[in-house]
Amino acid sequence: MASKKKAAPKDKANRVSVFERIGKAFSDFGKRFVDGSLGTKLSHFIFGAGNIYHKQYIKGLLFFLLQAGILVLMIACPTINGTPYGWKALRNLSLSQEKGYVSEGGDFDPETGDFTVGSDCKLIILFGFVTIAMIIIYFLIWNMNIKSSVKADNDKKIGKKPATFREDLAELLDGKFHVLMLTPTCIAAAVFTILPTVFMIALAFTSYNSQDMNDLGTNLFRWNGLQNFRAVFTGEGSLGFEIKNRFLPVLGWTFIWAILATFTCYFGGIILALLINKKGLRGKKIFRTVFIFTIAVPQFISLLAVRNLLGEYGPFNQMLKNMGVITESVGFLGLRPGDSEILAKVMVIIVNMWVGIPYTMLMTSGILMNIPTDLYEAARVDGASTVKMFFKITLPYVIFITTPYLISSFVGNINSFNTIFLLTGGGPTYTGYQAGGTDLLVTWLYKVTIDQGSYNTGAVIGIFTFIITATITLVTYRRSKAYNEEDTFQ
Repeated sequence: MASKKKAAPKDKANRVSVFERIGKAFSDFGKRFVDGSLGTKLSHFIFGAGNIYHKQYIKGLLFFLLQAGILVLMIACPTINGTPYGWKALRNLSLSQEKGYVSEGGDFDPETGDFTVGSDCKLIILFGFVTIAMIIIYFLIWNMNIKSSVKADNDKKIGKKPATFREDLAELLDGKFHVLMLTPTCIAAAVFTILPTVFMIALAFTSYNSQDMNDLGTNLFRWNGLQNFRAVFTGEGSLGFEIKNRFLPVLGWTFIWAILATFTCYFGGIILALLINKKGLRGKKIFRTVFIFTIAVPQFISLLAVRNLLGEYGPFNQMLKNMGVITESVGFLGLRPGDSEILAKVMVIIVNMWVGIPYTMLMTSGILMNIPTDLYEAARVDGASTVKMFFKITLPYVIFITTPYLISSFVGNINSFNTIFLLTGGGPTYTGYQAGGTDLLVTWLYKVTIDQGSYNTGAVIGIFTFIITATITLVTYRRSKAYNEEDTFQ
């Protein structure tokens, strides 16, 4: 309780400091313009002017070329496949037909109010967000160029010569080497992760689906606000009825699956590690090797092999028939309409234990070897039993160390596409519904987009999945001992 009471004032102080930083940033902006040199004042309008003023010609020229390049792209509006970048992309981003805003190469029919040949709303949205990113980059470079000039001003005030381009490069390879190494990763994350995510979120607010792909081969759609989100609860739209009736059952099974898949593998791995690391056990290396085989073999191969073994005409069903136990094949994995949904769910959890427990076993084995033996010796002196030592020493220690792994494993199971898709395909299927009995949100999203072509509906499901996983991750981790007491273990 004491730690929680201390944490609250700290959080409050952090919230206050954020607003203070914002206010300070605005005050510093005006101060550095007024107190800055002529070069610093000019650099607010012409990138690199401050560096050139301080005879840092190479750095100043680079800043100026970056400014000129971005402005040329914004004003000239070059096109790709008839769709422009620059200010025209921002104009087209509205997808508004009221003024005939369409991409170059496209046409607008004022009678129907539709885009026609050559228009591609996907590219309009994508290039619009790319242009917004360019604007953000422009202001970041603008701020960097001013800071560089202010630094040169301060160096001159203390009688120090402003750093040359060669000295800046040397600093980049020494004191700022982390910036040099992390910058490419951040750029790649922005291009390949953030931009596609923003694009996917944008599609959730449009009418984009397979019905918009007409005979002209164009991709035409409009913004439709929160209509797709309302469909989840009201049943509006082409897939609205299915979304309304299947969303909550699929969401509930997703949570049940994530909880059972996570904790069966987690505690199963701990128990297996304890058994293998038990003193006096012979052949420990052999036992570890056997379980490591399930990790060494690619997971999709293991899952497909199990699917064939438990299939309608698989060896397991055939063996039961030969023994006289059954007369007709049992749908263990719900691959046929009408098979038992409960049996299919139980089987995927059991198979997931087979492929998931060895990971936890390996990780837990290393942790168990590092638990101080003094704790166990002191507990034995006090008369503690083996079971009590497990719940009072071993389990708390392992959970403390593996809390981040436990959280990531839970989130990973919410998005566990391979296990469900390769084993059951989401079955058993229901007439009139894309979502089957074992479908998770992520496998249902795949069917809605790839099979049905309703990309806007898939984007809505994706957003709900993200909100759920992000909330669980942040709330759980912030409340865990691994976060609040990272430097201690009690």
